[in-house]
Amino acid sequence: MNELEYLRIISGQRQDWRARLLYQPCLRFLSLLYRVGVGFRNRMFDWRLRSVRTVDVPVVSLGNLTTGGTGKTPFVAWLTQWFQNQHKQVALLSRGYRALPGEVNDEKLLLDRLCPGVPHFQNPDRCSSAVKAIVEGAQVLILDDGFQHRKLARTVDLVLIDAVCPWGHGYLLPRGLMREPAASLRRADFVIMTRVDQCSVTELDQLKQELLKLVPADRMATAVFQPCALINVADETVPLESVQGKRVWAFCAIGNPAGFRLTLEQAGFDVAGLQVFADHHHYSGEDVQEIGSRAKAADVDLILTTCKDLVKLSEPMFCGIPVWGLEIGVQFREGRELLERMLQGLVD
Repeated sequence: MNELEYLRIISGQRQDWRARLLYQPCLRFLSLLYRVGVGFRNRMFDWRLRSVRTVDVPVVSLGNLTTGGTGKTPFVAWLTQWFQNQHKQVALLSRGYRALPGEVNDEKLLLDRLCPGVPHFQNPDRCSSAVKAIVEGAQVLILDDGFQHRKLARTVDLVLIDAVCPWGHGYLLPRGLMREPAASLRRADFVIMTRVDQCSVTELDQLKQELLKLVPADRMATAVFQPCALINVADETVPLESVQGKRVWAFCAIGNPAGFRLTLEQAGFDVAGLQVFADHHHYSGEDVQEIGSRAKAADVDLILTTCKDLVKLSEPMFCGIPVWGLEIGVQFREGRELLERMLQGLVD
């Protein structure tokens, strides 16, 4: 079973007898075992039976409850820029998930472009990375995907919740996408609901009511990801206004491909088709040829992907069709001043 088929099963899109009577019950049993393991690990930290490393500079953790798809990378860039505006030396700490041996992963490649000159340490041992970053002059550490990484003490715990699929299809891994139960949000310092423009008002209100049982209202914000421009592998950019209405073929290897398609449609593109690859997929020459062939057959003007995917490519055209990445930025709808007040406390 590949990753895409697995997602169809846990989301309920696949409803054949094997999915309903075999795969889902087995995955549900494994979720129960996973819940026991996660609960035991969290209790060990809560009761201080596992050691936690404290460092001498503020640590801002940015994480989520589900696997992928909440938009951490644009928020890491936003946080980095915010602290730089306060004249602080920032360093980024991440695990380096799914990096090829001897290489870095797509998130680092993208963050190196979004945050030029900012040190980025990729190492599963983030306590070691923190010490090294401080020795090299970091005044603030941003812990990427750090909510479950409790070995390094953090000053502020920020958690992103995708408003489109906030609870990972209702189950913990592997039956769903939840890394830990929703009750774990009680240890978060601030929660940001993302993609609030891609759900209905009723769905958003319901999510807010669910979150209010776990997080005070003054520790919540809402945000959207706003398309800014198109960029290619040569770092050339074009404004969205010049290409809106164009017929495009899209492809991506991210945690929330449906969200990417909706973003393209909301930006005014005519999406002829979307090819979805497994999250963090490394593109081969065969992949490039297939994307180009399908785009050519669809008679499109452009091929579009995410900037996270673009940094893994080297060709500006597939089968003679220009390839562009969609640049997006964070735009707060509510609660920005509350978040900035909390971050200002670290600076002061």
